[in-house]
Amino acid sequence: MDRLRQRADFLAVANGARVNSPAFVLQSRRRDDFGPVRIGFTVTKKNGNAPERNRIRRRLRELVKRLDPVSMQPHHDYVLVGRRDALSRDFATMLDDLRIAFTKPARHTAKTRGQRPGPAPAASRKPD
Repeated sequence: MDRLRQRADFLAVANGARVNSPAFVLQSRRRDDFGPVRIGFTVTKKNGNAPERNRIRRRLRELVKRLDPVSMQPHHDYVLVGRRDALSRDFATMLDDLRIAFTKPARHTAKTRGQRPGPAPAASRKPD
């Protein structure tokens, strides 16, 4: 298992599927290459000051270390986005949440910037 370090990789995973949990959000994306599973960790500034964010990140890294790699799908990238509840949530409960997140069918989101969902423009509609 490798780590995600490039910003472009994090942005690519952000457009993939996601599973929500009280302590984190698990984002995933299938890759076309045959490389190992890669995982990244991120915690935004709204979750606290630097020591708190670092503590959240350390807890997330430890969760992944204790998780069996068999539960992760091969040829995927994963990002764990830490939430403030990761500071106070019981570690065993978080580990169970992570196991469930890897088995749960993910909610797919397609981020479209500047486009609103709705009916197709009149020019692209088929005539009746």
